[in-house]
Amino acid sequence: MDIGVFSFNTEYTLRADKLARAAEERGFESLWVPEHTHIPVPLPGEPADPETGMPMAGGNLFFLPEEYRHMSDPFTSLAAAAAVTTRLRLGTCVCLLNQYHPINIAKHVATLDRLSDGRFIFGIGAGWNVAEMGHHGVAFETRWRELRERLAAVRTLWAQEKASFKGEFVEFAESWQYPKPLKPEGPPVVLGTLNTPFGRAQVARHGDGWLPLAFDVDETAANIADVHRQMRELGRDPARLEVSLFFLNDEIQSAETLAKARATGVKRAIMRLPIGDESVVLKALDEYARYIG
Repeated sequence: MDIGVFSFNTEYTLRADKLARAAEERGFESLWVPEHTHIPVPLPGEPADPETGMPMAGGNLFFLPEEYRHMSDPFTSLAAAAAVTTRLRLGTCVCLLNQYHPINIAKHVATLDRLSDGRFIFGIGAGWNVAEMGHHGVAFETRWRELRERLAAVRTLWAQEKASFKGEFVEFAESWQYPKPLKPEGPPVVLGTLNTPFGRAQVARHGDGWLPLAFDVDETAANIADVHRQMRELGRDPARLEVSLFFLNDEIQSAETLAKARATGVKRAIMRLPIGDESVVLKALDEYARYIG
């Protein structure tokens, strides 16, 4: 099992290029960064954290941590990371695909794929922040239909010399677009979904990989088996699905937890790094580096 690391990629933690260099020096397999273009301020009458003003997360279970409004652009950050590394894989965890026009995101991804010599992993999600996606003109109710269509349009631009597309949400006439990704099918497309029946069905049908949140490794292992079963029923080969357990909890995971993750047979575990200055982040990198190999 490979080990990757995840950074909230704020302006007040270790910069992406410096983090990438440190991660590669320690033998980590990959670096992942998230995306929120912005966090809308709660409207009058909506719940808000009395200290930070942050809104509730999806499901109204807790207030969003303040770092969610400080995320840097993922593609600029990963381009900087690519420039100072040679082996480290670079992924979005996740890109909110619906908040881009396919023409724009196809070019962003293809350019980064080439700048990194094929090391980019395209992690995508449909989003959960109703207000944020609404500012981009995306309806929460149709977000997965939009994601599937936008992804199809992106893949058309990557694969065809003269690409055109006509769908429910996206339409463009025959056009040239370069650069193309290194492979005609583009980089691996990894779906970040909630670990729900609906989310697992999307992965089984559309994903090259899956980024399940690993709050309970045993439960996640059972759900991976469910995705594999659905893939077989659809005529897809489960062995081709690259699963990355994503540990989002703000704590250093134990050796026991990593051992359980390894026993699931997944491709990688992605460990969240703390938000802090260089010494704080490097200390966490050194903690996790003990489990590499």
